[in-house]
Amino acid sequence: MYRYTEFDRQFVHQRAAQFRDQLERWQAGKLSEDEFKPLRLQNGWYVQRYAPMLRVAVPYGELAARQLRVLARIAREYDEPEAAVYKHALETQGLLGTTHLPTHYAHFTTRQNVQYNWIPLSKSADVMDLLASVDMHGIQTSGNCIRNITSDELAGVAVDEEIDPRPYAEIMRQWSTLHPEFAFLPRKFKIAITGAAEDRAATGWHDVGLRVLKNAAGETGFQVRVGGGMGRTPVVGTVIREFLPWQDIMNYLEAVVRVYNRYGRRDNIYKARIKILVKAEGQRYIDEVEQEFGQILAHDGAPHTITQAEFDRVAASFVPPVLTRHVDAPVADLPEDPAFRRWLARNVAPHKNPALRAVTLSFKRPGLAPGDADAQVLDAAANLAERFSAGETRVTHDQNLLLPWVHVNDLYQVWQEATQLNLARPNIRLLTDMIACPGGDFCALANARSIPIAASITERFDDLDELHDLGEIDLHISGCINSCGHHHSGHIGVIGVDKDGKEWYQVTLGGSDGSALSGAAQAGRVVGPSFSAAEVTDAIEAVLDAYRAQRRTAGGNGGKAETFIDTLRRVGIDPFKAAANSVRQPAAAEAQPA
Repeated sequence: MYRYTEFDRQFVHQRAAQFRDQLERWQAGKLSEDEFKPLRLQNGWYVQRYAPMLRVAVPYGELAARQLRVLARIAREYDEPEAAVYKHALETQGLLGTTHLPTHYAHFTTRQNVQYNWIPLSKSADVMDLLASVDMHGIQTSGNCIRNITSDELAGVAVDEEIDPRPYAEIMRQWSTLHPEFAFLPRKFKIAITGAAEDRAATGWHDVGLRVLKNAAGETGFQVRVGGGMGRTPVVGTVIREFLPWQDIMNYLEAVVRVYNRYGRRDNIYKARIKILVKAEGQRYIDEVEQEFGQILAHDGAPHTITQAEFDRVAASFVPPVLTRHVDAPVADLPEDPAFRRWLARNVAPHKNPALRAVTLSFKRPGLAPGDADAQVLDAAANLAERFSAGETRVTHDQNLLLPWVHVNDLYQVWQEATQLNLARPNIRLLTDMIACPGGDFCALANARSIPIAASITERFDDLDELHDLGEIDLHISGCINSCGHHHSGHIGVIGVDKDGKEWYQVTLGGSDGSALSGAAQAGRVVGPSFSAAEVTDAIEAVLDAYRAQRRTAGGNGGKAETFIDTLRRVGIDPFKAAANSVRQPAAAEAQPA
């Protein structure tokens, strides 16, 4: 993991002190609400439907055990709303006396960040001080700037990885933080990077997607993809450079963002993302980037060229850790316990080091929202990381937590302890390992609630044998068109829509995030008019029944059953669309929107 220098640490502490001063001036009436709003947003503090929401930056997903402990402390001591606010939230959603909205929780997001939903602004400066104490902050997790840079959760350990992308991600983090030219872009800007054959970072769906690779001559460089994004207009990014020498990546990114900053729409928030500019201008945008890049190299002195010395300085933080457990011990035979073996097959990934494995702790648990983690579990995960994973964890794109340095001889003990914590459900990459945003339960932008839909699907498909029979399926749920739940890239996507003040949901099929299972990134297609909340789970079950009826069996498909996404692409969307639409209730069908 990257080790903060004294400069890094001083910078974060000064930023926390600056925020405390801004908060106190706002509380004293010396700053108006309009003046304070951009200041809190620059530090990750939103005001959502009922209460403030804090987004904490986790660059490229890496978290140390000591950082997890502080995140647990924040959940335990600060993530608690005022009683009147909480009661109002329950009353508004019709939950008073029947259920509750969780407090004292952190939430893992698809951008490898951590969020809290209930921390009062009056306590926000204390929280920023706590984060700074372990080299964390909320800088640029909001606003029209370059956001948290994400990567493959298996970076540095994946067997299909050509080059570890983390040193480059860290250099980009340092370049982009408080970049004076890019603090007020037309809209938010997101970068993802991978160095593996499989695109586990969903790079095609980002404003800039980078793949670090070697060319035929063995030289290291980047494939650069620009203009991806979801939202109202889902677009897969366009490759504008097949190979760029690694030393020039920062100068080239400078050109990419400068051209966007110069020509991006500022008159319409829905057309302000770089994807709209790239789609509208096409080759002209690429030509402008190349011209700007040439200007930076020839006349500006190429100020962001990465020197070998600087790369080596940063890369020194990303060497494999020195492991003290089982250093000289031979790899032992693992128990034949069927439940353990099922977990091994689903939640444990191969590793560059044959004696090690990468273990995913599943945060898709019945009764909890996908990605939710209470204080006790965060502390327990920190314990697991310290004892079995060199003190390191990773937040995954799929809202789970990964232990990247587990020795094979520890797997059975890790499984036993994770089972006690309800973190060993063997459902990784299966239907219930779904992505879901917080939706209308918390977000002021959402049209509908995501969490009840996720809960209904989890309850319906709680049989592990059935899940394993269905095989790998990406299910993504968003509460609105902003697509924080990445519904466009799900094999099955669910999106909340608001019609006449009521919650409705559209279902999409055939999306892909670019992974090996899914193939090239692409957006799913809507199967038809919207479904009521009561119909969504039935519609998904009908789609899966159609899959079982259409798929090629193991005997006729090379020894394994055909996957959902392969079956869908082979037979087309029509049988699945008809199955989904067959569940509509007559009364609802008459009332539902198009």
